[in-house]
Amino acid sequence: MRIVVTECDHDSFDAELEVTRAAGAELVVTQSFTPEDLVANAAGADAVLVQYAAITAEVMDALPSLRAIGRYGVGIDSVDVAAATARGIAVCNVPDYGTEAVSDHAIAMALAAARGIPRLDRGMRAGSFDLAAIRPAYQTRGRVFGVVGMGLIGTATARKAAGLGYEVIGYDIAADPGASTYHGVASVSLDELLERAQVVSLHTPLDATTRGLIGAAELSRMRTDAILVNTSRGGVVDTAALVEALRTGSIRAAAIDVHDAEPLPVDHPLMDLDNVVLTPHLAWYTEESYDELKHRTAANVVEVCAGRAPRNIVNPEVLGAPGRNEDCAPAGATARTGA
Repeated sequence: MRIVVTECDHDSFDAELEVTRAAGAELVVTQSFTPEDLVANAAGADAVLVQYAAITAEVMDALPSLRAIGRYGVGIDSVDVAAATARGIAVCNVPDYGTEAVSDHAIAMALAAARGIPRLDRGMRAGSFDLAAIRPAYQTRGRVFGVVGMGLIGTATARKAAGLGYEVIGYDIAADPGASTYHGVASVSLDELLERAQVVSLHTPLDATTRGLIGAAELSRMRTDAILVNTSRGGVVDTAALVEALRTGSIRAAAIDVHDAEPLPVDHPLMDLDNVVLTPHLAWYTEESYDELKHRTAANVVEVCAGRAPRNIVNPEVLGAPGRNEDCAPAGATARTGA
């Protein structure tokens, strides 16, 4: 069983090695910065573990022994799932490892933006002790917190926002507006949520239905005292429209952890705006979530290659399919680092 890490910026692979060693598998860690590097470095792989790289149909065709793709994280927008399914390749993710971490971060960013904490910090470092830069500020009780996407992370964020005193409302494409769902959180239409909420927190996957979900029209529906929080995917928001809304005061502020281009260029327009809180796509991180992510990403593909159903699989219809998805033959327990 040969498992290849295509590229990853983690500082250790002890967790993956622990899983693969127990399965008698070889773990190869590479840093593949082009599709050509990826194909060359993953030659002969039964499974790949991928962080950012695009796994396209062409990449899959160049890796005929590939049986499983393990994604470090929740989102699978970098993997051509339809192509993988057509080729009998299992696509696995870890959809719930960061539920507490991301919801914590969303709440922290919302509060930081609402209270103007980054502005106050920068002001004090420059010798200013004036609160004028953040006026008006409001308490959480009596304010409305809107959650877009009521999955595991969205529901956890709603629970924590309610604990702070917010009135919480939610929108989800799978819910009927007007129904009381999600542990008592009122389900409303997207338009109603945008029009009522002082905080709009995004928790949707990125796919054809959510790309550009928050654009100029949606931003124009939001309150002028509203804060937009995005810990989902950068592509869910039309960034150019957001920059314009922030510049003109159409909305009060934004708190953004995920970006169209990552890392965010230092000359990006968002960098020049004082009413934006920015973090570098790290909402997922805590020591607990980091360890769980690494163990489960490796365990998912090991299970597939051993002919067993993994804990998490996006395309379960490939399980038991003939051809590529047959059992992987275990090899000796080794690990090495490739190019």
